Amino acid sequence: MTLQNRLLLSRRGFLAGACCAAAAPVLTPVSFAAMPGDARFVTIILRGAMDGLDLVQPYGDPAYAGLRPKLGLTPDSGLLDLDGFFGLHPAASALMPLWQAGELSFAHAVSTPYRDQRSHFDGQDILENGGVNGSQRSGWLNRTLSVMPRSETRKAIDINTSLELILTGPNEADSWSSQSNFALAEDEMSFLDRLYAGDEAFTRAMQEARRTDMSSDALHGGDKRGTGTADMAKLAGGMLREDYRIASFSIHGWDTHVGQKGQFRKAARGLATAIVTLKQTLGEEAWKKTVVLAMTEFGRTARENGTGGTDHGTGGLAILAGGAVAGGRVLGQWPGLSPDKLLDNRDLMPTGDVREVAAAMLYRQFGVDPNNLTSKVFPGLSFDKGSVYLQG
Repeated sequence: MTLQNRLLLSRRGFLAGACCAAAAPVLTPVSFAAMPGDARFVTIILRGAMDGLDLVQPYGDPAYAGLRPKLGLTPDSGLLDLDGFFGLHPAASALMPLWQAGELSFAHAVSTPYRDQRSHFDGQDILENGGVNGSQRSGWLNRTLSVMPRSETRKAIDINTSLELILTGPNEADSWSSQSNFALAEDEMSFLDRLYAGDEAFTRAMQEARRTDMSSDALHGGDKRGTGTADMAKLAGGMLREDYRIASFSIHGWDTHVGQKGQFRKAARGLATAIVTLKQTLGEEAWKKTVVLAMTEFGRTARENGTGGTDHGTGGLAILAGGAVAGGRVLGQWPGLSPDKLLDNRDLMPTGDVREVAAAMLYRQFGVDPNNLTSKVFPGLSFDKGSVYLQG
């Protein structure tokens, strides 16, 4: 009988409970990969189609105010000016010190190759698999592990939940997800030790669970471990401070069809909190060698709708943060928002491929060969060392 089957038969999945004590959010597994070296890379998937035109508003574009009479802001109404043309939504004000320190950039008007029905499911699949359609069932971040140096000292543990698609594939990666809020009692641990004493795979997995649980306890101190955005970022930062070098997690809540002002404010504040918490948990030295890439499946319509929100669009925004980012700029080619510049007279025209943003960061952080990036990691992508996204 396999370890997975034995765990399914165990009372309430005791081993799952041990690993789950690491306290990632209920529906968002946090995935890690261990590697040598000091460079670190974090991806944050913004699920629900984050409105890049709201987070980084092109208030200097003469067409913007007409498209967004209720949602649009200016520096006089609370928008945080970035460069005289773009401004940051005030709910993400916690990111301004990073911008001012040159540790934050934005890539505007980017998208995946997805252009079909604007389905969240299909869009997220293509965002995570890095291909041109949904048929590729491995993630681009997992495939990256095949073309870069990697430590084999840490084995994969996939208990109680599967990895998100972005890190799914043939290469080993670890995943934790909290689906219970209790830790194992000592007698339960001892029972499992005796029951599977002859199972080497189980023994290794249990040792890993205990080690992770202890690391999480140390990370949180005497505080109760939670499942919010800050808790998730704190867990990721703590693991990256040790021997992990790649982490990935998701933030939900970006599907703002109705009443966008309040919903977007909450989501934007959560994203800013996650990035700032990562920096605080990593510490200055590790942060200097870190890149955080936040990306979404597609953008939202340039025009606000009649219910105070926006609908599924195309061109969107990627966020780059970290001490390894040459920040303080909005990257990419701005297409403009006049009617003749919009895609299908409704969406921000994408002028960049979000996969190129990711490829540029993988090249910067780990020196992944551009030929491998365009053939193995992101099939069909056009990328070279002169990418505009290497400026930020």
